[in-house]
Amino acid sequence: MGLLDKHLGYRAPLDGIRAAGADPFNVRFDAVLSPTEGMLDGRQVILLGTNNYLGLTFDPDCIEASATAVREWGTGTTGSRFANGTFAGHAALETALASFYGRKHAMVFTTGYQANLGGISGLVGRGDHLILDADSHASIYDAARLSQAEVIRFRHNDPEDLYKRLRRLGDQAAGSLIVVEGIYSMMGDVAPLKEIAAVKKEMGAYLLVDEAHSMGVLGEKGRGLAEAAGVEADVDFIVGTFSKSLGAVGGFLVSDDDNFDLLRIVSRPYMFTASLPPAVIASTLTALKRLEADSSLRLRLEANAMQLWEGLRDMGYAVGPHASPITAVVMPDQAMAVTMWNALLANGVYLNLAIPPATPDNRPLLRSSVSAAHTPQQIETVLSVFEQLGQEFGLLKRARRASA
Repeated sequence: MGLLDKHLGYRAPLDGIRAAGADPFNVRFDAVLSPTEGMLDGRQVILLGTNNYLGLTFDPDCIEASATAVREWGTGTTGSRFANGTFAGHAALETALASFYGRKHAMVFTTGYQANLGGISGLVGRGDHLILDADSHASIYDAARLSQAEVIRFRHNDPEDLYKRLRRLGDQAAGSLIVVEGIYSMMGDVAPLKEIAAVKKEMGAYLLVDEAHSMGVLGEKGRGLAEAAGVEADVDFIVGTFSKSLGAVGGFLVSDDDNFDLLRIVSRPYMFTASLPPAVIASTLTALKRLEADSSLRLRLEANAMQLWEGLRDMGYAVGPHASPITAVVMPDQAMAVTMWNALLANGVYLNLAIPPATPDNRPLLRSSVSAAHTPQQIETVLSVFEQLGQEFGLLKRARRASA
């Protein structure tokens, strides 16, 4: 018996998906031409599944900062900050992040996944209670396993269910850690954070918000849902990533907790992972400054998100409850989801195929993420393809209203 035999149940479904056309789990781009266009198998496609929310991956200032850092500091750190020390850029980025969020402290991780893994597992442990939204990201669930805390799940975006579950804990509710996301990565829906923060305050718990998909997207200054909901003072910890709005890779945790620096010696993913290379630190710091200085990026992103969400909704597709940079179309079954994904790709639209068990309620989804760099014409092209294919495959019962 081979070690991988326990996973053989995935073989037939995977082979079935591959037999239907391109392999969505092995897409290989010939080139990425811009934040919104790429070359795939010799064909130009619109990129609508990259999470490149502000389109900063090709920003000239970010590129130049990255190139300068490579020349001055080399290509990598070759170890963790615990072992190899902190570079000037690491400290500068942490200072900038703390300032951006108006917090005392910040620490930078090598990936956003590790920010959750290291942050949450450092905050709670055996004997603690970790209260999670049922639709939490995989990194949050993996952090829960690493922490060995007792995990209690509440119904997605349901403050009343959160309250009931905390009430059942009695005195132990005080000191528990609630974890929610600003924008959820599959359906693009927004947490009812004001109500959740009220429950947290009443029960004496702590609150961590993962702003991975809402940083640079929500709030007047782009700080995320906590800013937009007016509850920043009630959020004890904020986790985020550099791989969405800031166009790079990495993650962070910010807080006002006076003992914050202890996380640097109790967070194993932080201590035992090589730190971010200087080039990434430099481009991220430049992108953060751009986010702070240029609100037009966020406003363009908001307009693009609304155009796509309204267009798909008006056609009759089942989409999420909120217009956000993430717009997921619910498919009737997996076979149709795979068929549509391949047909969209053949018509020059690349987006994400999301299938159970990685999706809420085990519904197959076609997941799009728009960018501030998309033009209205590109989004209209995408909508036209969706309309054409929806009618061809019998998914739409009515034509979309004429575009302006």
